[in-house]
Amino acid sequence: MSEELKNQDYSADNIQILEGLEAVRKRPAMYIGDVGIKGLHHLVYEVVDNSIDEAMGGHCDKIDVIINDDNSITVKDNGRGIPTGMHTKEKKSSLEIVMTVLHAGGKFDKDTYKVSGGLHGVGVSCVNALSIHLSAVVHREGKIFQQEYSIGKPLYDVKEIGVSDITGTHVTFKPDSTIFEDTLYNYDTLAARMRELAFLNKGIHISLTDMRNLDDEGKPASTMFHSEG
Repeated sequence: MSEELKNQDYSADNIQILEGLEAVRKRPAMYIGDVGIKGLHHLVYEVVDNSIDEAMGGHCDKIDVIINDDNSITVKDNGRGIPTGMHTKEKKSSLEIVMTVLHAGGKFDKDTYKVSGGLHGVGVSCVNALSIHLSAVVHREGKIFQQEYSIGKPLYDVKEIGVSDITGTHVTFKPDSTIFEDTLYNYDTLAARMRELAFLNKGIHISLTDMRNLDDEGKPASTMFHSEG
């Protein structure tokens, strides 16, 4: 062992505690695989998987994935909507907890999801941590709720912004270019994954729309994936 290594103390002061989502930003590859193209697209899959969980429970049959013209991503579903009420133990909105706390979500409650596509519970909070901006809009109980975040931190408390006659969750996020090597989404890569999900979950309609690619009439490229079998 070198003298330099011998002289390096390893004491209690060397043990770091990363609060909240800091750990995700410190070691993103531990949570999403890598910070290259694969990890970039994995962010979309994590958000879509939440909608798939709703579909598997019989509460959602439509998911829209949109690549916006600024290369941000929007995922909309017609599920029940993430709960927004105050969490008794944490004294915060359940929406904020789901979006900002690792291992927080309905899939750990056996009565909420009998089956689930993902079990680690770090999905959407990881996406939030690795996004320069994320907006969560929830249609639930006849109302519309919203909260926005920057690198995982809430910009304001969950607020009511309107009334609604639908239910569902709409998440829009823009990956942090200081984390990812490239932030340009590939339509074909996302299409391949959406096709797989539609095949594995019969009856669900998944649309993928690319607002960066407009035809002569100004209509974006779009594909609908659906399987009855």
